[in-house]
Amino acid sequence: MAQALGEDLVQTCELQDDSSSLGSDSELSGPCPYRQADRYGFIGGSSAEPGRGHPPADLIRQREMKWVEMTSHWEKTMSRRYKKVKMQCRKGIPSALRARCWPLLCGAHVCQKNSPGTYQELAEAPGEPQWMETIGRDLHRQFPLHEMFVSPQGHGQQGLLQVLKAYTLYRPEQGYCQAQGPVAAVLLMHLPPEEAFWCLVQICELYLPGYYGPHMLDAEVFMALLRRLLPRVHKHLQQVGVGPLLYLPEWFLCLFARSLPFPTVLRVWDAFLSEGVKVLFRVGLTLVRLALGTTEQRLACPGLLETLGALRAIPPTQLQEEIFMSQPSVTSWGCVLPALWGPHGFLPSPSPGELSTNRSPQVHSVALSEQDLQREIKAQLARLSESKSGPLPQPKARLAGAQAIFEAQQLAGVRGGTRPEVPRIVVQPPEEPRPPRRKPQTRGKTFHGLLTRSRGPPIEGPTRSHRSSTSFLDTRF
Repeated sequence: MAQALGEDLVQTCELQDDSSSLGSDSELSGPCPYRQADRYGFIGGSSAEPGRGHPPADLIRQREMKWVEMTSHWEKTMSRRYKKVKMQCRKGIPSALRARCWPLLCGAHVCQKNSPGTYQELAEAPGEPQWMETIGRDLHRQFPLHEMFVSPQGHGQQGLLQVLKAYTLYRPEQGYCQAQGPVAAVLLMHLPPEEAFWCLVQICELYLPGYYGPHMLDAEVFMALLRRLLPRVHKHLQQVGVGPLLYLPEWFLCLFARSLPFPTVLRVWDAFLSEGVKVLFRVGLTLVRLALGTTEQRLACPGLLETLGALRAIPPTQLQEEIFMSQPSVTSWGCVLPALWGPHGFLPSPSPGELSTNRSPQVHSVALSEQDLQREIKAQLARLSESKSGPLPQPKARLAGAQAIFEAQQLAGVRGGTRPEVPRIVVQPPEEPRPPRRKPQTRGKTFHGLLTRSRGPPIEGPTRSHRSSTSFLDTRF
């Protein structure tokens, strides 16, 4: 299925602004060489300076100090304060610290430590000719407006070639999928090639196992959730013949790198690396609601092409990072979640005025948990077993975010002996007891006589009286 994407991933969404992460071959000759790159490296982008709605500089510095403190004691932080990590990821990791935080969240630093020299061997080894030819054709298509990937001989495209080739050698049974190109490119924008490679391995094997193969069970799971959460939108998609494979692979396989403005992409990745694949479902449901949530929007899309165009032409103002990824105090999905639990219990059924546009929907307001996803996956597998006689897709076990990956790596370290040894407290056996010291026999003897025999002749001097004129030392017991 992923191989069937073909050139669809190459096509651009011309309706988005130039601050998005989209691009096409025709845009290579578009920008003037003197146009300035924005703060993310896109030539001619509109994100050169933080605009309205961005956090002030003092708040950014405060968040940077929190992340520096958390990453300095990462094991302690993940063991005792993961909720704080999750909340900080939802607020957005500071741009200056993403290169430090992403490998820690996905566990790539542990893989790199346990396999020293592996990436260098893979990068120096010759690749498979079939994969090298396919990768070479896709290099110039990955973010052509970014300053890293403008030149074919630049470090961006060459680093991307090495990372993708190394993965095909690392997992030859999977090979290369075209959707891995944008994911690796975003990683290379923030990380050195070796760290980007291990992050790609963790994403493909732990976060999205089986996504880059022939089957994508989560497409059916997404439609089932859409039928439960947005029944009218689901009915419209069925009527016009828009199936999930027409738009969902580009969203999920590329981690929305080609579908959202780049600042919003980074915020989605921050939450995704922290909480897992449920973030992708939340983002996808929010995009569908923004595009087809109202009756007027659905009436304006009577056919397949119009509906697909609406899904790709969401106004950029509704996709700004601080609006799209903000954390509301009260859920805005409360009127449209008839089958899931919300913050105040079981949510009511949708009213006739479904999906009012008074409030913009937000990703983190979608009440969708990992348990909901697992329950829906089991339901879809049971349904497929009844309707199909052939072999069923076997979904590989995936880990639900940074906390699950951290616990799995800690357990693997204990079993494999890779964790540093804990200092042992050695208790020395007690010494043999000494014989008790005998008391001197003083009965019938004067204390003065004992002192005289042990210390020599008595010291001459005036005697001191004690209750009488008789010396106390001459008193017999």
